[in-house]
Amino acid sequence: MNILKILVRNAFRHKLRSILTIIAMCIAILAFGLLRTVISAWYAGVAASSADRLVTRNAISLIFPLPLAYRDKIRLTDGVKGVSYGNWFGGIYIEEKNFFANFAVEPQTYLALYPEFILPPDQLRAFLTNRKACIAGGRLAERFGWKIGDTITLKGTIFPGNWELLLQGIYRGRDQTVDQSMFFFHWDYLNESLKKTTSGRANQVGYYIIQLTDPDRAAEVCTAIDKNFKNSLAETLTETEKAFQMSFVAMSDALIWVIQIVSGVIIVIILAVVANTMAMTTRERIGEYAIYKTLGFGAFYIWGLIWGESLVITLSGGLLGMVLTYPVSRVFSNAVGTVFPVFNVDITTIYMDLGVALTVGTLATILPARHACKISIADGLRRVE
Repeated sequence: MNILKILVRNAFRHKLRSILTIIAMCIAILAFGLLRTVISAWYAGVAASSADRLVTRNAISLIFPLPLAYRDKIRLTDGVKGVSYGNWFGGIYIEEKNFFANFAVEPQTYLALYPEFILPPDQLRAFLTNRKACIAGGRLAERFGWKIGDTITLKGTIFPGNWELLLQGIYRGRDQTVDQSMFFFHWDYLNESLKKTTSGRANQVGYYIIQLTDPDRAAEVCTAIDKNFKNSLAETLTETEKAFQMSFVAMSDALIWVIQIVSGVIIVIILAVVANTMAMTTRERIGEYAIYKTLGFGAFYIWGLIWGESLVITLSGGLLGMVLTYPVSRVFSNAVGTVFPVFNVDITTIYMDLGVALTVGTLATILPARHACKISIADGLRRVE
């Protein structure tokens, strides 16, 4: 306890300098934590992917449809437990800035494949029995102030027209990794409308979701499904849900690398700041360290004092930054809306923040401590600051 008191008093001997360094450390850890959370949010869909689900799409591109008739062939494939399907609808709510993911799906089988979407039984029944019904994630409903029974009109872009839907359910996530910003309505409602307006686009789906009997057979089932439709007018590409999500993340690889580089630059900058603080502190106390040497304290003890003082400063700023990461991340998440549907500070990020604080506190003392330990007693006592 005496050593701890000495370290704290030494760290705050020059209060203004120490407080400014702590603030700088706090801001650096906060920025680092937010950037790491952005990266985690980018991979949230990948992390939440289920090992027992596959996605089948058109082999050329996701924008090309597949015949509804493929459903039965896929269901009969060995290793397939369940099949559902849907279309990316791409509708606009009021104006384009109100973007959110909206899909036309086969409701009963689709929700059965996603047990992580928790919907009250009465809302589920209401959704399934009304062809013009829709459900929305809790976060999306909160964003627009939607309530059960509201009429929501989407302006079609891929499928032109105004589509009026009745909100009959608000789902919640089974855990924090579940995207609660999505919107679903009946594929049948879309398909019946297409039969009346553009019959050539009817009875086609954008993708199939497939549940496996055994996740270990994923590669085998993918090959079997694609083989069924080889040389057809609409060949398929089947992959795990994780691989499907990764294909979207891969489009942003350059941006993710930039974010990672920036987070590294932040560490280098704060290291320079703390190292400068410790260098000034050590120069001011050379005489004290010389007296320690005359009293028999060795280089290890002196290095320990300097290292401990550095850790007091970096950990004070680091812990403050970690605490502030949570409220600031919530503010950031609300500001960006559905750009990052899942924006949670992962415990791994906090461990990384702590590791950064300890690393910076240690590295910043290497040169100052080396200088203090090498200077002779006579030179140290002669030094006048």
